[in-house]
Amino acid sequence: MSMKSGSRLEKILEAGHFAFTSELGPPQGANVEAIRKKASYLNGITDAVNITDNQTAVVRMSSWGAALIAIQEGLEPNYQMVCRDRNRIAMQSDILGAYAHGVRNMLCLSGDHQQFGNHPSTKGVFDIDSIQLISMVKGMRDDKKFLNGDEIDGAPQIFIGAAANPFAEPFEWRVHRLAKKVSAGADFIQTQCIYDMKMFREWMKQAGDMGLTEKVHILAGVTPLKSAGMARYMAKNVSGIIIPDDIIDRMVKAPKGAGAAAEEGIKICLEHIEELKEIKGVHGIHLMPIEWEHRVPEIAERAKLLPRPQV
Repeated sequence: MSMKSGSRLEKILEAGHFAFTSELGPPQGANVEAIRKKASYLNGITDAVNITDNQTAVVRMSSWGAALIAIQEGLEPNYQMVCRDRNRIAMQSDILGAYAHGVRNMLCLSGDHQQFGNHPSTKGVFDIDSIQLISMVKGMRDDKKFLNGDEIDGAPQIFIGAAANPFAEPFEWRVHRLAKKVSAGADFIQTQCIYDMKMFREWMKQAGDMGLTEKVHILAGVTPLKSAGMARYMAKNVSGIIIPDDIIDRMVKAPKGAGAAAEEGIKICLEHIEELKEIKGVHGIHLMPIEWEHRVPEIAERAKLLPRPQV
């Protein structure tokens, strides 16, 4: 089968292996060593690593800049781009530059609204939305044309990713938004953090009934809870995340002492990974450690996701 990008992530998924990706958040500065330290925990553990793009609308090193350092450290980056900060000219330019330096995977996102970040008075761009961004990248890759129809001299061969949130309201429309992203050209999907397994199973059933799981690779998102406070905060304040009461109760009742709550959070994460492995249409795990990159090797080992397949 011909490859769209030839990336390791694409090869893993097309070969039918259960993929494992994680995340690396660039620093709020030009500290290269911070990226290298995080990369050292992930090298050889994951199939690809998301390089976040000014996540939570907080200014950080650019995703493409951090992605180049990640490549130097032996990682395969999944380059994130949000619609919040760039118009279509800047987006297409950055895609060409990132591809020229070896980036082969890309995640197309809307981006957290700027009012929630550290520059709340910023003017958001949102020249195109995430679905249009997916379509634009596909056109650059497959048609070798810019969005205005001009020919590209050296088209970027990118494995195109998108995000999906099975838990946002209204729930009955979430699968239709997924369908739009698949139709626009998404090759793989990474979901929002999953804690409500019942709701996620229903979303996956809907996706399967619509034939979407045969058209796109779905990677289920998981995030280990670090404390009862984190569980309560996310349940109350993070849009599109549902944490059932029984999960919060487990975190609250975790034994007291150093690291006990974190261990309970990891146990919950591992239980969910085992469930997700058995759900038809789930092709991998996307682990979002939230500044816990150093725990990723342990979680991968305990989840029996190692060693990674050779492709």
